[in-house]
Amino acid sequence: MSKDKKPSRQQVYTLLVEIGRKDGDGLPDAATGAALVIYASGVDEAEAVRETVVILKQADTAPLDVTGYGTLDERLAEGHEIDEEESALMQRALDENAVIVAQVTPFFDEGEA
Repeated sequence: MSKDKKPSRQQVYTLLVEIGRKDGDGLPDAATGAALVIYASGVDEAEAVRETVVILKQADTAPLDVTGYGTLDERLAEGHEIDEEESALMQRALDENAVIVAQVTPFFDEGEA
């Protein structure tokens, strides 16, 4: 009997990751850190978070906090609007078993710029 490939249990999770400063992180000089919107694949959210943190550390960033927003289905059930671009990035993360940084928002101290 041949072993058929099992269907993938991978799902894509939306994560919000706060990063601090680190040499070589690519953020603007005056930034104190940043928020990253990330789509990451995993068999569960914990795996998606672990993989994301490993990759961000390899990319010379300093992850401080991760907030999970669930899968596409969970977000839709909560009434989130998902546009075509966001949906395409989520599909790419699933297809490539990847971590996709969809948005970077640098933080700046009040009164400095």
